[in-house]
Amino acid sequence: MPPGPNARPGIHPLRLLGVLGLINFINFADRLVIVPLFPRLSDEFSLTDAQLGALQTALQVVLALATIPFALLADRVNRRKVIAAGVAIWSCATFLSGLATSYMALLAARALVGIGEAAYSPAAQSMISGEFPQQLRGRAQSVFAAAMLIGGAAGQTLGSVLGDTASWRWAFAGIGIPGLFLAMAALRVDDPARGPKTEVVPVSHLLRVPAFLALIGSGVLVTFASVSFITWGPDYMVRYKDFSLRQAGLLLGSLGLISLVVGALVGGAMADLLQRRMAYGRVISVAVGFVCAAPLLLWGLAADRRETILVSFSMAGFFMSWYHGPVTAIIHDMMPPRAYASSVGVYMFVTQLAGAFGPSLVGNVSDIFDLQLGLQFAVGVMTAGALCFLLVIFFIKRDGLHHPALSGYRQAAEP
Repeated sequence: MPPGPNARPGIHPLRLLGVLGLINFINFADRLVIVPLFPRLSDEFSLTDAQLGALQTALQVVLALATIPFALLADRVNRRKVIAAGVAIWSCATFLSGLATSYMALLAARALVGIGEAAYSPAAQSMISGEFPQQLRGRAQSVFAAAMLIGGAAGQTLGSVLGDTASWRWAFAGIGIPGLFLAMAALRVDDPARGPKTEVVPVSHLLRVPAFLALIGSGVLVTFASVSFITWGPDYMVRYKDFSLRQAGLLLGSLGLISLVVGALVGGAMADLLQRRMAYGRVISVAVGFVCAAPLLLWGLAADRRETILVSFSMAGFFMSWYHGPVTAIIHDMMPPRAYASSVGVYMFVTQLAGAFGPSLVGNVSDIFDLQLGLQFAVGVMTAGALCFLLVIFFIKRDGLHHPALSGYRQAAEP
């Protein structure tokens, strides 16, 4: 009998979520530790804004390109081995970032971080959805996402502190070394049971689901905007709002930590609640979050007072973080278990590859006009992404949550 709406996870799922969440913490600390170091890197290597943005773009592009092969592998082999390999790769690459003696060496190291991260997320999210009942899927994925957000804030804080008080190189070492220990911890978790390998779903069948394609289109737009704000937010506050590097990193890190984590957890709970009432409930929660965030971001960009800027950006982060856990749950709701990693891999491939050009494009707008205009453009892109979620709802209402194109594959024990 399927678990009821009030089902509670046992000890083993919580242990799995704890280990994978801790790895996700390091994952995004690795990714974002570089952002507050932009002024130091610019001075060290004489870089333009477009070159600084390219450091994140390179990571995102490599992450996108490597995601599909690793995701396909995760649906076919033991996922914990895929995860352990990915964590080891990105940790070594982060450590090498601190040893770079030229811009090209740093660019190559940051690109290598993307390979490791590509091996991790689809496999980890697939394991979580396989271990938790469908009624709790949004909340479980939101806890996983909350760990990511905490890690991102911790990485920015560490980069801000060490960027001001020590060499920027120590920030990369401080994040890279712990990841090697977590790679070994990943080998000790159990891989949840799935269907037989004969039920692996070809990617071409996934692309026959219109709601999934519409979700990918929305994800491209919101990823473009989100990555742009993550990359350029601290630098914008330093240049235009008279914050110091330490103030921008610490204030955004601390307030952002609270607003993003609370938003992720609230968004996951709301998404699960709405999903009990309608097949597209989780889609509604994500779309509403971005619609609410857009005017708050514009308010913060136009404000002069520091308090107003921090409040508006924090409130926007609260609503934007409604996206992280539910979007994975939405994808897995549509897919059979042997397609959990592949479907997330396809989604990440397209959204990360297209969205990766956000920081570079905003950097180019900044070089030609100014950074404020570039970030205002990013808000417009995010709003378009929020409206595109209406298409996802339309297709789910028309075709159902489980599209006929996947009817030949087993839908595992879901109501």
